[in-house]
Amino acid sequence: MMATSGVLPRGPEWAYEVKWDGFRAILAEGRYHGRSGLQLSGPKLPDFGVPVDGELVAFDSRGLPSFNAMQQGTPPSFIAFDIVVPDLSYEKRRELLEELDLTISPRFSDGAATEAAAKELGLEGVVAKRLSSLYRPGVRSPDWIKSKFVHTDDFVIGGWRPGARKLGALLVGSYTSDGLSYRGKVGGGITAGTEALLLPVLKELSRSDSPFTGPAEAGNYVEPLLVVEVRYGELTPDRRLRFPVFMRLRPDKLPTECIDES
Repeated sequence: MMATSGVLPRGPEWAYEVKWDGFRAILAEGRYHGRSGLQLSGPKLPDFGVPVDGELVAFDSRGLPSFNAMQQGTPPSFIAFDIVVPDLSYEKRRELLEELDLTISPRFSDGAATEAAAKELGLEGVVAKRLSSLYRPGVRSPDWIKSKFVHTDDFVIGGWRPGARKLGALLVGSYTSDGLSYRGKVGGGITAGTEALLLPVLKELSRSDSPFTGPAEAGNYVEPLLVVEVRYGELTPDRRLRFPVFMRLRPDKLPTECIDES
């Protein structure tokens, strides 16, 4: 189950949790699985008899979640926030979750206070969850509303271009009803380490024609199989990214999850 982007709702029918800066994972039978189906590494935990939804999160020296710390090799913790039981409400699922011997994401009843505290701590955002909502695996639901404090989103790599280095920029897009639509060129944030990791994979995925359904910049096109997270200033009226910066690869996400929600 995935959250929809929007303004945080207010009211007694909602609970609020902070948005963790890590890898989303389902813990089942002692193994972690990303939404893409890829098996992820995490702390050794027993089988709880029910799949547990949560996030693999690394923490920095201040005790705050940090994806950079994870990239630097800090072992992640597993923060649980739900169990995969489709016929129970969120409120009932949380009661059962809190009986398990796990680190559990705290929930709050005051949305405004949660948002203010999360901003002060420099966290990624807040998610509002309807107390009566059922768990709907694989669905992006309006019963979960996420609000990010910076503009970040996931995009599919459809190509690349050389620049000052061999990998100068990524050509990225998101899916609409027409197919994969071009969203722009992302050059900022690509380090030498990113280039060394990503360029060989991009060359393996090479294709002769553009994977984008409409106009796109010329480049070395690839099969649209890799997902990246991008920070940006805004989207222009024609849905192009302004001031985009590469943040990280998202091996835990499927390309088909990168949907333009406009």
